This record gives sequence, structure tokens and C-alpha cells, in this order.
Amino acid sequence: MSRVVVIGAGLAGLAAACHLRGAGHDVVIVEKQTQAGGRGIRLERDGFTFDTGPTVLTMIDLVDEALAQIGVGVHDVLDLTLLDPAYRACYADGSTIFVRHGHEAMREEIARECGAKDAAAFDDFVAWLRRLYEVEMPHFIDANFDSPLDLLRNPAAAARLVRLGGFRHLGPVIRERFDDERLHRIFSFQAMYAGLAPEKALALYAVITYMDSIEGVWFPAGGMREVPEAMARALGRTGVEQRYDTTVTRILTRADGAVAGVETSGPSGDERLPCDAIVCTTDLPIAYRTLLDDLEPPAVLKRATYSPSAVVWHLGVKGVPSDVAHHNIHFGTAWEESFDDLLVRGTRMQDPSRLVTIPSRDDATAAPEGCSTLYVLEPAPNLDVGRVDWAAERPRMKEELLAFLDDAGYPTTIVTDEFVDPTDWQAQGMAAGTPFALSHTFLQTGPFRPPNVERRRPGVFFAGSGTVPGVGVPMVLVSGKLAAARVEAYVGR
Repeated sequence: MSRVVVIGAGLAGLAAACHLRGAGHDVVIVEKQTQAGGRGIRLERDGFTFDTGPTVLTMIDLVDEALAQIGVGVHDVLDLTLLDPAYRACYADGSTIFVRHGHEAMREEIARECGAKDAAAFDDFVAWLRRLYEVEMPHFIDANFDSPLDLLRNPAAAARLVRLGGFRHLGPVIRERFDDERLHRIFSFQAMYAGLAPEKALALYAVITYMDSIEGVWFPAGGMREVPEAMARALGRTGVEQRYDTTVTRILTRADGAVAGVETSGPSGDERLPCDAIVCTTDLPIAYRTLLDDLEPPAVLKRATYSPSAVVWHLGVKGVPSDVAHHNIHFGTAWEESFDDLLVRGTRMQDPSRLVTIPSRDDATAAPEGCSTLYVLEPAPNLDVGRVDWAAERPRMKEELLAFLDDAGYPTTIVTDEFVDPTDWQAQGMAAGTPFALSHTFLQTGPFRPPNVERRRPGVFFAGSGTVPGVGVPMVLVSGKLAAARVEAYVGR
């Protein structure tokens, strides 16, 4: 049995811990916050409970795969509800389209709102998405890379991805398939998860559309925070030690440069934890700056292009909205111009699209009776390209968002709130002030993304959105699995 320290109790670290514990290793999780969850912790205030991290849960089989390593099923520890609709898409012309779960239900929605031609096109679109997923997941997502040449280790899969149009741009591919411009937005906004405009994102990122629009969006009883908390409880029952409110301050090495342990600072003072390997889920640029400062960061980090950031406003309000979904996307009139604002000009969107999530709609514990929790997200430029004075912009933006919520029919009598802008993300340890890490340009994807192994410091491995395979709940769960596989190969050699 080897001893492994996992730095961070977010989804990536918890997934890595599940796979490592299942393989028989002694695992210690060290988390600087007071609870599990990473970016998605529980925030309680004035009788309201907020989720501070991701609001969309897809591909629950990946949670199940991690938990299965320690003898638990996802439905054993989580009470999950399939959201239908997954989204309510609202447009500037006053129209609405619901993203329904299931092929037939969504086909009927498209036929009713967009016409028979686009409904028929949806059939082929679903088949295309499924083929993309089937070739990408095992060969290019759930896979470790040691060099770009590994892209060719399965030439048939690479050739199939080319034939499917995976290396074309997403925006044009969607426009070719559907006539209704509203569908262009529904099926391409997911490029933002990859940190790119649809016109610039590779079509292979339509796999994200497959994950939420086809496989479905779920919500756990107790809120999204329940996912990491349930995983942490399950790990605790297997004997995994979890040290919260504790920071790793230094990586200890042997004479040959390999990992010997970590030094921590916590409630019990400074301690040293010996170990054979480390899985670090700290945002990668920050990890190199604070824990590996004697090493030059990988070249890709020196010239990194980061995803846009976001402003998130958590609101506890009086009143319960009607005629809404759990997730509501409000598209502005502008589309391509808005991405130029974020990615080129470094300004707020002049005509923003926004996400309003209402956790209390499906979680009675989130708000007092007669009240609601709102999660309002507006994309924003990251701090590398941004020209926004956030100290001055915060009060102005609050007024704008409140007016938007009122116009859209949401309750606006505020009881309590928490406003998060890019400077807050930066203060939490996220490079460029974005929670979405490096964007998924071609040269920051797959074997070109920062690797999950630091060969100059044997025994150090990485998981999380800054390394492979990338950003999003499904991807960071896979990243934990991939890091655990790296540890296995290292300690077993």
C-alpha cells in the first residue's frame, strides 16, 4: 500500500481519491476550506443556502464510476431528479423554447416552435452527436497522453473524428443543420464552457451539447453541494482521512528530487505528512507559483489563453417565481458581437446573455417558505484581457441585473446576497480571475494542454480543469480518474 496525498476536496480530488482508495492506497485529502466541494461549497446566510460552484450536473455515470471504486453506487448516496426541461431558453423577441429531455420530446418541441424541417434535422443531429461522443470519450477524453503523437495511437478513431467534421468550427456546423437562429444558440452556447465563441470552437465540442441536451441534466436533493459532500462521506467510511481548514504550504522531496511528503498548516499547527505521491488539484498556474516555484511552468502556461470569466450573483429573495424552469437562459439580441466584447475588446457584453438558475425550485431546503434562491450569471472578460474597473462596476452592474430580473418576471425583494466578480475568483486562487481555467483552443487541448504529470518532480500529478481533459463537471471527474491512473503507474513500477 502506498500513501497518497490529494490536495483539494473538489470533484477532481474526490474522484481521484475514490479511484486511489479503490486500488488499495492509503489516501489523505488536504483541503484549505472548511468543507468538501472546491468551488462548489455550501454558503449559508440569513436562512438561505447557496451553491457557490457549478449549477449543471450531467453524465452522472461518471460520478457513479468514481463511487463504484469504493463499493458505492451514485443512487445509494444521492437522491437525483432528472430536470425536464433541462433549460428554458428565452429570446429577445419574447419567444421561448424548452430544451426537453429525450429525443422525441425535444423533436416535438422543435416541430412546434421551429417547424417540421428543423424537427427532421434534429434526428440526424442527435445521431451525429452520439457518434461524436462514442469516438471522443474513450479515445480523446478519458485517456492520458504523453505526447501529441498519442493522437495517432488509434488511427481509425482519429480518422472517424475527421470524417464526422470534428475539426470544423461549431457555429457553421450548427447553422448548416438548422434554419431557426434560435436553435443555433441553444446548440452552440456550450462553446462558452470551453472558453470560446461558437465561431472559433471546434465542432468536436458539440460533445458538451450531447452531455446536457441529450443525456440530460440532473439535480440532487440538497443542492449541487450534495455531490461533493456525499462523495466525501462515502470516502470517510472507507477510512480516507480528510483534513479541512488545512493548507499545503510545501512539497517535501528526497535527495533524488522525488516526492517525500507535504508540509501543512492547519488548526493543529504546522505538520509534515509523508507520502509516496501527490495529486494536486490547485489551479495549475497557482500550483506552479506556490508549490513548485523552483520549476519553470510548462510552456503552454507561459503563453496561456484563458477562458472568459463570469459575474455570479447569489440572491435570497422574497417570493416564488412562476412559469420558470430550474435553468433559464436569457439570450440577448447580439450574439457574435457579444463574444468579441468578452474575448477581444475585454469589456462587458453590450447586449448580454444571462443564466438564471433557481435551486429553490427543486430544493426546499435552499430558502425559507415563500422565498427563493436565485443564481444569476453573466459572462465577463477575464482579468488578462479585461478593461473593467470592477470596484466601480459592481454597484452599476447590480442595478442592471436587478432591472433585468424585474423585467423578466423574477422576484426582486432582496433578503440577502453574495456578488462575485473576476477579482473575487482571483482572490480565491484562480488564474486570470476565471473559474473556467485555460480555454480549449486547439493548442490547449488534449496532449497540448498542461500535462497531468510533472516528470521533473517524480510523484507529483495534477487533476482539475487546468489539465486534461478540461473544464466542466464531467471533465474534472475524468481528470481525477486519469491522475489516479498516473499514480498507479508510478508507485507500481
